[in-house]
Amino acid sequence: MSSKPSKQRKYYFNAPLHKIGAMMSAHLSDKLREELGIRSLPVRKGDKVRVVRGDIRYRLKEGKIIKVDRKKRRIYIEGITRKKADGTEIPVPIHPSKVEIVEINRDDEERMKIIERRRAGEAS
Repeated sequence: MSSKPSKQRKYYFNAPLHKIGAMMSAHLSDKLREELGIRSLPVRKGDKVRVVRGDIRYRLKEGKIIKVDRKKRRIYIEGITRKKADGTEIPVPIHPSKVEIVEINRDDEERMKIIERRRAGEAS
C-alpha cells in the first residue's frame, strides 16, 4: 500500500465490496478479545457495540447494530438517534472504527467458522 494520502483515499473510495467488508471492522472488547483469541472482526447486524470515540452525546453508549451500510461505510446502532427539525427521530450513522464490539451474534455458524479459522492462524 502506498504512503501517499491521495493514493490511500483512492484505494479506500474505489475498493471492491469484498475489501469494504474487511475495512468495516471494529476492535473487540478486552473480555471478548481474551475469550475469542482474536483482536478485531468485521461488524454485523445483531452485534452489540459500544461507541468509544466521537460525539460526546453518543460516547460510551451501547446498543445492537440495526443496519450496516457498506456503500456509505457506516453502521446504525439501536438507541443512538437524533431529532430532525420536524421532530422525527433518525438513527445516527457511525463509522465502525469508532466502536468496539462488546458481544457478538453467536447464532451465525459461518461467522463462528471464520473465528475458528482466524484463531488457528493466530496460534501458528
